[in-house]
Amino acid sequence: MSNILIIDDEKSIRNILREILEYEGFKVEEAENGMLALELVKEFKFDVILCDIKMPRMDGIEVLEKITSVCDTPVVMISGHGTIETAVESIKKGAYDFISKPLDLNRTLITIRNAMDKSSLLKETKALKRKISKTYDMIGESTALLEIKNLIERVAPTDARVMITGDNGTGKELVARWLHEKSNRASGPFIEVNCAAIPSELIESNLFGHEKGSFTSAIKQKKGDFELATGGTLFLDEIGDMSLSAQAKVLRALQENKIMRVGGEKEIPVNVRIIAATNKNIRQEIEKNTFREDLYHRLSVILIHVPPLHERKEDIPLLIEHFINEICTFQGKPKLEFEPEALTELMNIRWSGNIRELRNVVERLAILCDTKVTTSDVNRFAHPLNMKA
Repeated sequence: MSNILIIDDEKSIRNILREILEYEGFKVEEAENGMLALELVKEFKFDVILCDIKMPRMDGIEVLEKITSVCDTPVVMISGHGTIETAVESIKKGAYDFISKPLDLNRTLITIRNAMDKSSLLKETKALKRKISKTYDMIGESTALLEIKNLIERVAPTDARVMITGDNGTGKELVARWLHEKSNRASGPFIEVNCAAIPSELIESNLFGHEKGSFTSAIKQKKGDFELATGGTLFLDEIGDMSLSAQAKVLRALQENKIMRVGGEKEIPVNVRIIAATNKNIRQEIEKNTFREDLYHRLSVILIHVPPLHERKEDIPLLIEHFINEICTFQGKPKLEFEPEALTELMNIRWSGNIRELRNVVERLAILCDTKVTTSDVNRFAHPLNMKA
């Protein structure tokens, strides 16, 4: 049942609104002044708040400001002295809507239901953000991970280009996402390009876009990832697999902050932060003439190396705890317990696939074990390619 707060110093107005709203199935709370209303807002959660403007001790605009500073519940302002100026001021201060007295009950109900839709949307958005933030959580307290977290805190607010290195499955994408989320570009797009997954003949079209008719399948104009990421971050994953031709064009884009679509003649200004990642030894690739040294220097203003899991074994129990909570919640089953010996056994495995492989094994254990994971379970269900360190 939805909960509505009515703030009005006129008892008759409160009574009328209560009667109508309760008849419509709402739960109603009342406050005869702003001070009492603020106490109720701190104590209870409301889906919509109706607030009068002209009240003694504290007027409605001041109440509105205080409410919006502590919660995001939609507030509908009501007044018998309504003017356009008052309505505009209310909206500027954060009100969802403004209704004049005498109240049109049909309009009031429609406004409340629309405000409730907004309230539901806000709740869903918050839940989704919480889910996303948990998905991209950096789990661990090892010295190596704490150093990476500290480096992210220092580097993220700048626009410095970052090169992230590390084996497959160590969490390079996670580092890139945290650099974006903690940057001044967090409200902008985060565009990820897997350079290893795109055929070499298409990588330039993906990065820079193309004009209609520039090649056989170019049936319409297309913006590239550099344009799509403007104002945000472009993450070039597995950049060590990018063709030399594409590398040359990326280098030019970094030097001039301009790109040109395939088949185009006009230069397009772009404003992106570049984060690159690779599991290759770029120095060796430079010696083999498969990676441009000048591009490496452009990209590696800041270097972040993500160590393999066997170099931070103390993080494994924390990761297992995180994964098992996440997986059991998703599957709707009770949380599994791990025997201490089973955790020790998992810590002694040399995870060739790093965190990605560890999560797969934890999910396998969650599916195949009942209530407790034993050493026998670990030996039975852990990947056969795992070798003891």
